[in-house]
Amino acid sequence: MDRGHLGHRAPGHGHGHGHGPATPAGRRVRLLLAALLVPCGLATLVGLVLLWPTGDLPHTVQRAQEVFPAEVVAAQVADCSPGSGDGACAGLTLHMTGGPLPGRELVQLVPVEPSTPRFAVGDPVQVAYSGGDTADPGSYQVVDFQRSGALIWLGAAFALAVLLLGRWRGLAALMALGLSLVVLVVFVLPAILAGSSPVAVAVVGSSVIMFLVLYLTHGFSARTSTTVLGTLLALALIALLSAGFSAFARLTGLDDTTAGLIAALGAPVDARGLVLAGVLIGALGVLDDVTVTQTSAVWELRAADPTMSPRALFAAGMRIGRDHVSSAVNTLVLAYAGASLPLLLLFTVAGQGPGAVLTSQDVATEVVRTLVGSIGIVAAVPITTALAALVATREEP
Repeated sequence: MDRGHLGHRAPGHGHGHGHGPATPAGRRVRLLLAALLVPCGLATLVGLVLLWPTGDLPHTVQRAQEVFPAEVVAAQVADCSPGSGDGACAGLTLHMTGGPLPGRELVQLVPVEPSTPRFAVGDPVQVAYSGGDTADPGSYQVVDFQRSGALIWLGAAFALAVLLLGRWRGLAALMALGLSLVVLVVFVLPAILAGSSPVAVAVVGSSVIMFLVLYLTHGFSARTSTTVLGTLLALALIALLSAGFSAFARLTGLDDTTAGLIAALGAPVDARGLVLAGVLIGALGVLDDVTVTQTSAVWELRAADPTMSPRALFAAGMRIGRDHVSSAVNTLVLAYAGASLPLLLLFTVAGQGPGAVLTSQDVATEVVRTLVGSIGIVAAVPITTALAALVATREEP
């Protein structure tokens, strides 16, 4: 890196956008980026082919209940047992809009307990049918509310907000989000259920999402390739740290949800591997935000002052990165804390000391997940900023 030559460029001549030696240097950088990223892309495709789920996926050992929509048309206090006078249940009259009794009404008793929801007239609900006598109310059970309408309206509001602000870039972001969900639903989840290593599946799935999202949203350019490379390096660091500290902390991954999954499948599941896979996929979204922001900041700084050397550009980018990483880490920690709030409350009322709470299986898993992801985010800032500074100062006009 000829810093002396860069430092003696005359600002008025605009050599930062290169005639002379800048052009071949830009080509060398592009070739170097391609040499680094093409093998990664090919490895991702190979992993996608090798891990692609084939054949029938395992099913739960319990018989799945059919669920149908209904609407509460009447609700009143009722006895859980006829004539008991306890008044501890709610008697719901349901108008069935699907299932074996479409258009007919069905009466259901729902216990009124602190752990059960409250139903009111007009509530759209879901009713599970066990497969017994269709005329017997005991064959049915109110299991939940219907939420599809609210979620559709919320999704539409989100898409509209993104499109109004981002316009065509926002449309690309929505398409990238859709592709991310497709990768998770079509590849990641079925591949894990098919018996593949959750860690390998998460690495390949995260790489696929990263390539699709970044290039679709930001286009094919040296700037985007720099972002991809920085994200890939930070993701690899997170994978190594999560594997090492999960083993060091002796995390089993056998929380209530995973134990329920094993019981439902009737087959062993790599519980620790699921923890590691969750760390990788959970950190990817924040990593994308950090690496994209850092790369964009470096390119804007370069455009504002084409005479800046790579070292000066790196220093200026790091000043922005320090502010960004502090908020990003706080976001990650609060996101995990918010998701685990019921668990934290449960441990708080149990009267256990902070040491016992933090070292318990469930909380320790979240601690490792949060801290490993945060380390990866912190490392992504200097890694991406250094790569961007090197590439931006040698990019072709």
